[in-house]
Amino acid sequence: MKIKDLNNRDFEIKDLTSFIRHIKTYHSHGTSLHEENGFFFKVDDKFRKFIFSLSNEENNK
Repeated sequence: MKIKDLNNRDFEIKDLTSFIRHIKTYHSHGTSLHEENGFFFKVDDKFRKFIFSLSNEENNK
């Protein structure tokens, strides 16, 4: 699964469960910056809702 980072670059989420676990643990509220392998994401309520919805889509396949 791929998502766009702040620089409009494609980032492949290789392990969605692990990615979501990290977001919930370290970026659970407010607005923060997540960096992963040179890709940057603004984590806010909108981003969390989007990422969590990806998990729901995966579970419904």
